[in-house]
Amino acid sequence: MKDFIFKHLNFKFYPVLWLPLIVFILTAPAAAFLPEPFSYETGPLENLQLVILLLAFAFALKAKVNKTFFKSMAMIIIILMLREVNCGRTIFFPIPGTVNEYYSWHDIKYGWLAHPLYGLYMAVTAIYFLKNKLFITLWQYIKNVGFPLWHMLFILVGMTVGLYAEHSLNNPILEEMAELLFYTSLMGIVYLYGFNKDFELPADK
Repeated sequence: MKDFIFKHLNFKFYPVLWLPLIVFILTAPAAAFLPEPFSYETGPLENLQLVILLLAFAFALKAKVNKTFFKSMAMIIIILMLREVNCGRTIFFPIPGTVNEYYSWHDIKYGWLAHPLYGLYMAVTAIYFLKNKLFITLWQYIKNVGFPLWHMLFILVGMTVGLYAEHSLNNPILEEMAELLFYTSLMGIVYLYGFNKDFELPADK
């Protein structure tokens, strides 16, 4: 297993890595000096996250190979985008006269439908993945194509720091920066596998 992992690690520095690297470098200064409103819902950091996810979505739809597989990835990215805006609640239902406060779904007419519809969309995404046997394509990528090491490390750092900031530090700026690191790394991975020849399956070359 160890030999398999190291054999499949790609240590190259691709230009698309610059963005998560910059986010990583800026994370500590941002957490120390940015005012808390930057972390608010629909604030600068969350809006930037949505822009990054939108780019990842576009890359997935425009991928040059395995279009069905990347269409599935685009559907998963939509799940992440909906999560960021709480299925639209933080865009359309702010409480007037307050800052960073929003009506709960049970206070909104037909709001009870939001979570079931979100769950239904996730189920449709899973069914699409399974119906098209995309797990086979995923396994082919795992077995035959190198992992972009630095992007994978940044994803792990983003997840770990984000959870720690949320549950132990109560530092919303650090949490949002960690999410931004995760999303920029994810966007880079989608781009590499969708467009870079180093990450093509043997059958696509």
